[in-house]
Order: sequence, then structure tokens, then C-alpha cells
Amino acid sequence: MDRTEDLLRASNSEFRELEEAHHRLDAELAELHKRHVLTPQEEMLKKQIQKEKLAKKDKMAELLRQHREGAPRAAAR
Repeated sequence: MDRTEDLLRASNSEFRELEEAHHRLDAELAELHKRHVLTPQEEMLKKQIQKEKLAKKDKMAELLRQHREGAPRAAAR
């Protein structure tokens, strides 16, 4: 694990919530993948979960980038 992730996890509730949601969505996808055949509704659900999971991951990456860019400036003060 990345030290920046650990720092964000400890100090940023938004990051923790995004990470928890991402893991929960991952578990939901894993359950869907266990099925051999998905109904059309399940296929739609799968695509929705994948999009939501990606959005959470993108937001987490943005928070990490912002933290990394801001950290050196804060340390230099």
C-alpha cells in the first residue's frame, strides 16, 4: 500500500467512504460473476455497478493526486 493512501485513509472521511463503497461494489460484481447466465436486468445492474465503481476509483485517484500535489507545499512551510 501507498503511504499517501494510508494518510488519506486516516485523515479524509470522503476517501474512506469512497474506498468502502468501491469494495462493496467489487463484492457485488463478484457475486454477479459467479452466475453463468445473467438476465437482461442483471446485465444492466452489472453495467451500472461497473460505472459506479469506476467513478469511485476515479474520485479516489483525484483525491490522491490532490494530496500528493499539496503535500510538498505544506511540508515546505
